[in-house]
Formats: sequence, structure tokens, C-alpha cells
Amino acid sequence: MLTPADHVPGSQQGEWTYDSYAALPDDGKHYEIIDGVLYMVPAPNDFHQEIVALIISYLIPYVKHAGRGRVLGAPIDVVLEPGTVVQPDVLVLLEEKGTKRKPAQTTRPPDLAIEVASPGTTRYDRQKKYNAYARAGVKEYWIVDPTKHAVEVFLLEEKEYRSAGIFRGTQIIPSLIVPDFSIPVERFFA
Repeated sequence: MLTPADHVPGSQQGEWTYDSYAALPDDGKHYEIIDGVLYMVPAPNDFHQEIVALIISYLIPYVKHAGRGRVLGAPIDVVLEPGTVVQPDVLVLLEEKGTKRKPAQTTRPPDLAIEVASPGTTRYDRQKKYNAYARAGVKEYWIVDPTKHAVEVFLLEEKEYRSAGIFRGTQIIPSLIVPDFSIPVERFFA
């Protein structure tokens, strides 16, 4: 279950920043910050990780090999705002000329963020991360539901997300970020 990490020594809840987060000792746990609140995120199960790996493998030919940008998987820190640091399961960064890379974090919000929901994170992904991604200008957000073998796609319009629909089976995701992506959703769950 995802919970605020009130027991972790450091900043007060509501005042966590990337700097205070980066100073945490490595205790083997996974943390994220939303609106200055530090959360401990449970480790994903093997099915979750297999879905993440499949999504990355299907996106790479359409993004990396096509010369459009990069496809990355967690863990990588994405600093959306000073008090909001997340680690999307998958992210796409379209190429920008002159963008400097930092080894431990992205230098800007992703163009596409993908979260594979689990029972302990579904509400967090649909509320806190959804709002944080919209505020940061993440143009496209996918929430993958392993239990329903479905993907809900959100597109940013005037700083708010609009659902483009829920896609299953042989349906193709209508991505604006990866417009020629033609992989049926069912392959994410094979």
C-alpha cells in the first residue's frame, strides 16, 4: 500500500524537495514526492515489471530507432516541480536540440508518462500523479490496468487532461506523442 513516509527523517511533510529527497540514504525503498509530501511506493510484482518491459520494447522502434527521442523506464527521477519528484514506470522524451542530460534525473517533464497501476497505487496514479503530470505539462498520460488488460489514455488540453478512451484487445492506442504506434493493447499483457 502506498503511504506517506512520515517515519523517514528529513524535511517536514509538505516541505520535501528534490534536494532533500536526493540526500536520503539508500535504504532500498522507493520514494516519490508529490506537493512536498514524501511517499513510500511499494515494490512492483513480476507481472507489473513484465508489462513495463513489454511496453518499453514496443515503444523503442517508434521512438528511439525512429530518431524521435528516448524511452526510459523506472527508476529515474522526474522533477516536475521543486516539491514534486516522481518515477514513472515508462516515459518518453522527444528529442530537443541542446538538451543536457543529467544521469540521475530528467531535465524536463516527459512528453508521455505511463503508469502501470497496481492495487496499492491505483488511486495515487489516478489522482495525485494525474494532477501533478497535468500541472507540469505532460502532454500524454497512459494508465495501464493489468487486471482489466486495458489502457486509459489522457491527452493534455489547456492544462487539463481529457480521456481519449479506454483501449483493450486488438485496439490501437491513439497516441499524439507516438502517432504511428500500431501495437495492439493485448500485446502488453502477453
